[in-house]
Amino acid sequence: MRNIFSIFLVILLLISCNQNQSDNVAVRSMAEETALVEQQTPSSSTSPFDEIAEQEVVKKKIIKDGRIGVRVSDLENTKSRIDTLIFHYGGYYANERLNKSDWETSYNLNIRIPSENFTKFISDVETGDGEILYKEIDARDVTDQFIDLETRLENKRNYLNRYNELLTKANTIKEILEIEEKIRALEEEIESTTGRLKYLNDLVDYSTLDLTITKPNNFKYNPAKRDKFSEKLKQSLSKGWFGFVDFLLFIINLWPFWIIAALVFYLWRKYRMKKK
Repeated sequence: MRNIFSIFLVILLLISCNQNQSDNVAVRSMAEETALVEQQTPSSSTSPFDEIAEQEVVKKKIIKDGRIGVRVSDLENTKSRIDTLIFHYGGYYANERLNKSDWETSYNLNIRIPSENFTKFISDVETGDGEILYKEIDARDVTDQFIDLETRLENKRNYLNRYNELLTKANTIKEILEIEEKIRALEEEIESTTGRLKYLNDLVDYSTLDLTITKPNNFKYNPAKRDKFSEKLKQSLSKGWFGFVDFLLFIINLWPFWIIAALVFYLWRKYRMKKK
């Protein structure tokens, strides 16, 4: 009876050991699979969608300008229409000049138009009355200049902050003067770079158009009026007489010199007579 009980205990021990080993293998395989899945699954911080969202979208900076020449039959009505279009699209005249000659009358207009309305404005100008003589439209991409200037400006401002911090820690007058000179130079460079950015922004925000509207004139020859021969003869005789009077008065004004000349001539003649 005791032998049977011992055998039963040994069998139970063997069964429990096998079960524990199978459980450990199952747990180990589950951990390995989980690690493999975690390695294959990208983390949320490196998601491609997040990388795209974090990228900065750079807006293109385009400067547009152009030249257009139009020949019209009614100059004033065309000019009034251009005034209305400029007001409608939020533009303004940078320069306005009127030229008149025997052959034509023209307006030379330098117009600034918001860049988003530039194409519409040109289209309305072309659809009006008149003949297009020439047309030139240019577009310049200055995005690289903007990025370069903005980067330089940011770096200079960082340097300026650092120099201001050093200025508070300076101990000697020499150090203070050297740091203040650096700060002054940086402030001038920052002001210059800021002005350049404002100028480029203005060129980007407002496009420029040189518009010339011309109206041909009916040329008429108007000869200059000429006087009659008798009138010209009287004028010539009168001018000649007054010229002679002026010359005679000039000679009379030289009377002291005539007296001196006569005295010199008398002495010279007396000298020659005595010598003979």
